Amino acid sequence: MKVILFWSSESIELLEKRVKYSLEELGLTDFIELEISSDEQYKNDLWIKQEPALVIEEETIDFKDIIFEGITPEEEEIKSMFVSIIGWGEWGGSCSDAWWCGTCSSGCW
Repeated sequence: MKVILFWSSESIELLEKRVKYSLEELGLTDFIELEISSDEQYKNDLWIKQEPALVIEEETIDFKDIIFEGITPEEEEIKSMFVSIIGWGEWGGSCSDAWWCGTCSSGCW
């Protein structure tokens, strides 16, 4: 899975910092790749209207979607988004409350 942060004229530093922090807090830095793009063709292909934008891509199923556009969400909102996308709550037990893999004795993966 990839997270693409798109921008062309605005500073992306705050959003990049929050996404990196969230990925580290959740233990996902080895599983989710972070890229920054200012490619106009990419912007047009996804119909990005406001910047910055956070896009999730999953190449194995040819999926691309804009998750946030025109805002810089707080870290807790970003972490919640990752947990929702990954679906940790679906495994039940103590893992449903886990913020990152390895916090429960049964394992989250």
